[in-house]
Amino acid sequence: MIGAAEHGFIDTQRNLALICESDLLGERVARRRQDSRRTINPDTLIRNLAELHPGQPVVHLEHGVGRYAGMTTLEAGGIKGEYLMLTYANDARLYVPVSSLHLISRYAGGAEENAPLHKLGGDAWSRARQKAAEKVRDVAAELLDIYAQRAAKEGFAFKHDREQYQLFCDSFPFETTPDQAQAINAVLSDMCQPLAMDRLVCGDVGFGKTEVAMRAAFLAVENHKQVAVLVPTTLLAQQHFDNFRDRFANWPVRIEMLSRFRSAKEQAQILEQVAEGKIDILIGTHKLLQSDVKLKDLGLLIVDEEHRFGVRHKERIKAMRADVDILTLTATPIPRTLNMAMSGMRDLSIIATPPARRLAVKTFVREYDNLVVREAILREVLRGGQVYYLYNDVENIQKAADRLAELVPEARIAIGHGQMRERELERVMNDFHHQRFNVLVCTTIIETGIDIPTANTIIIERADHFGLAQLHQLRGRVGRSHHQAYAWLLTPHPKAMTTDAQKRLEAIASLEDLGAGFALATHDLEIRGAGELLGEDQSGQMETIGFSLYMELLENAVDALKAGREPSLEDLTSQQTEVELRMPSAAAG
Repeated sequence: MIGAAEHGFIDTQRNLALICESDLLGERVARRRQDSRRTINPDTLIRNLAELHPGQPVVHLEHGVGRYAGMTTLEAGGIKGEYLMLTYANDARLYVPVSSLHLISRYAGGAEENAPLHKLGGDAWSRARQKAAEKVRDVAAELLDIYAQRAAKEGFAFKHDREQYQLFCDSFPFETTPDQAQAINAVLSDMCQPLAMDRLVCGDVGFGKTEVAMRAAFLAVENHKQVAVLVPTTLLAQQHFDNFRDRFANWPVRIEMLSRFRSAKEQAQILEQVAEGKIDILIGTHKLLQSDVKLKDLGLLIVDEEHRFGVRHKERIKAMRADVDILTLTATPIPRTLNMAMSGMRDLSIIATPPARRLAVKTFVREYDNLVVREAILREVLRGGQVYYLYNDVENIQKAADRLAELVPEARIAIGHGQMRERELERVMNDFHHQRFNVLVCTTIIETGIDIPTANTIIIERADHFGLAQLHQLRGRVGRSHHQAYAWLLTPHPKAMTTDAQKRLEAIASLEDLGAGFALATHDLEIRGAGELLGEDQSGQMETIGFSLYMELLENAVDALKAGREPSLEDLTSQQTEVELRMPSAAAG
C-alpha cells in the first residue's frame, strides 16, 4: 500500500521507526504557495544544483554578481550544513546556506565572460540595483499605460454562432490536440470580450498554430469584420494564402494576398477592394503596414513570427494594439515576447503537444566532411524524400550547387534564394513542392513557413553563423509528416568557432525534443543577452544586474504601480522566514 502518513509509527517486525513532520513540529506544515507576484522566469531559476558549474556567474540578491565555486560542508553553531561557495572581487568568498538558495539566480544578460564581478561590502551593487530599479519604474509605467489604453478603449465583442462555427470545425481533417483545443477556446473567449485581445500563441513548428488562427479568422468574418494576416516572407504569404483558401473553400469568404508575387496592377486592385470592404481576409508581408493599405473594418490582426519584423514595423503593430484584436503566433518566442507574456502583460497560450505520429527531428552537429554530406543526401533521396541544403551566401551559391552535383550525381538539384526574380523563385518552390527535383540548395528564405511533407533532411553549412531561434526554425522545415527527419549542422573546426556559437549548437542538439521552442527561447536569452527585451536603454541595466533580477524588479514595479504605490526594493528582500530542520542523514539504532 502506498499513501501519505499523517503520524509516525513503529513497525516491530521490521525494526523500523517512521517519524513524520507532524511528530517533530507539532503540526503538518502546509507548503507555502509561491507569492504569485514573484513569477520569475522559471528557466533562470536554479531548480537543481547540478545546473550550476564552477566558474559560472550567479547573482546574489544582496551581494551582487559573483562566481559559483562549488559546494562545501561547514559547521556553524555546532551544526554541520551544506553551503554554496561564491567568489567575488579580490578573491573574497561568500558562503550561502542551501536554505537561502532563493536569494541566488543564474546570471543571464550577456556572455558569461562579460558578466561583472562585484566587490563584497562595496556600494557598487546597491547603486547598480537602485539605478536599475529607477529605470524599471519608467518601463513599468509605459507598459501599464499601453495596457490601460487598451483596457479603457471599448473593443468589439464578437458574437459566437456555435452552429456555423461547428460546421467549420468539422471540416478540419485532423483531431485537435488538447493544447490546441485549449488555445482555440482561450482565443475565442478573448474575442467575445469587449476588450481588445492581445494573445501570444507559442507552439513549436508544425504543432497546429495556423488552425488556431483560422478559427479566430472565421469568427471575425462571421461578425462581418475584416482580418489581416501579417507574415515576414513572401513565400510564407503564398503558403498561408493557399492554406486559407483551401480551408475556407466551402464558405463565401473572399481571401486575397498582397506581396511581391503580385503585379502593381493587381496590388492596386486589391487595395481598392479591401478599402471598399469587398475582401474579408487579406494576407501579406509588411506591405500590409504601409499607409496606403486601408481596411474598411479591421477586426482581427494575426501576426506570424513577430520577431522577424523590424523595429519600425513592430512599432506600427504596437500602435494598433489598443484598437483591434491581435493574435500573435510564434514557434520560438524571442525574449521580449516571452517575457512580456510571462509578466502577465500579454495573454499566453502554449501548444506543447505534438500531433499524433509526429517524430522528433534527429539532430547531428558535425565538422564539414564530403562523405557525411554525400551519405546524408543519398539516404534521403533513396527513400524517395527531398533535401534542403542551406548555403547562406548568394554570391557563391552556384559553386556550392556545382560541388554537390559532382559529389552526388544521383541527385536532381535546383537553387532558390531571395535575390531571384519573384516569378522565378515561385516557380522553383512550386517545382520542389511537386518533387520535380529532390535537392534544393537555398538560403534562409526557406526559414519561415514553407510546408513540404516529403522534405525530411536539412543540411546546414556553417551552422555556427546562425542564431538559436533561426536554427530552430530551419530545423522545423523538415519532419512535417510521420517520417523520421534529420538535421545535419555542419561546422568548421571547433577552433574556428566562437564560444557562443559552440554553445548555441550544443543547445540546439540537446533540445531535439518535440516542443523545444519554449526552452530554446530562454537558452537564446542567456547566449545573446537580453538587449532586445525592452530596447537599448534597458540592455545596460540587464547586463549589470542580470536578467532574472531585472524581471523581478519589473514585475515588482508593475504590481506596485497597479496598486497605486511607488515600487520599493524592500518588497524583494522581505521574504518569509523558512523553518530549517537539520537532521543527521542516518540515526544509530
